[in-house]
Amino acid sequence: MQTQTIETPGGRFRVRLDGPSQAPVLVFSNSLGTTLEMWDAQAEHFAQTHRVLRYDTRGHGGSVVSQGPYSLEQLGGDVLALLDALGIAKASFCGISMGGLTGLWLGVHAGERLSHLVVCNSAAKIGTAEGWQTRSALVREKGAAAMAELAASSPGRWFTEPFIAAQPARVATSQGWIAGIAPEGYAACCDALAQADLREAIATIRVPTLLIAGASDPVTTVADAQAMQRAIAGARLAEVPASHLSNLEAPAAFDDALAAFLATGA
Repeated sequence: MQTQTIETPGGRFRVRLDGPSQAPVLVFSNSLGTTLEMWDAQAEHFAQTHRVLRYDTRGHGGSVVSQGPYSLEQLGGDVLALLDALGIAKASFCGISMGGLTGLWLGVHAGERLSHLVVCNSAAKIGTAEGWQTRSALVREKGAAAMAELAASSPGRWFTEPFIAAQPARVATSQGWIAGIAPEGYAACCDALAQADLREAIATIRVPTLLIAGASDPVTTVADAQAMQRAIAGARLAEVPASHLSNLEAPAAFDDALAAFLATGA
């Protein structure tokens, strides 16, 4: 199935649906600086058992680029608006990095819409407000040149050195995603991350939750996942041999952990 555009009260979103129309819905949410294509391998795998919904986060890819700043509430609200527009009452949700933080917001504020929550390579608070504000300001000042610089430096944040050496084509593809993001959309999502802090709120999550952590992730560490596990009642933790974009670097281990969790009752 081809990508399509869906209008919601929050804006215009590029989405893609794959898999049987009557199957349970699984939503994938991308990380900062990527597009829904980051989930290609997972979509192919899970479309055998699920109706897979992918979307470009606001300001990314083919989704609307409105003036920032954005907020985590907006990012979570966008998911709910897409579910409403598609007539989906309940879905499993899997988000990575910024997408994982979006998932935590949904777990706190709209848990009744989720059957499973999977938070990958993320944290209840990612980085520091100052760090995100500095990056946001730089991107707004330098525009496309800043995105090119971020693309050049992204492999070291996203992947291990052995993966970078062994998979140059995959790395280059990921660099192309971030280089193509509209500067305002990227900066506005940095604004959302600067203000996002769910460290206390996640204790209220009652949705069955899986946390996936990359053993070599320098951005959102295994310790971050362990902290979330302690806070969320009954949360499970799976560690995979990867850095920050674990679904790209270790797809087999990632898919196995996700499939085993989705097979559990909710």
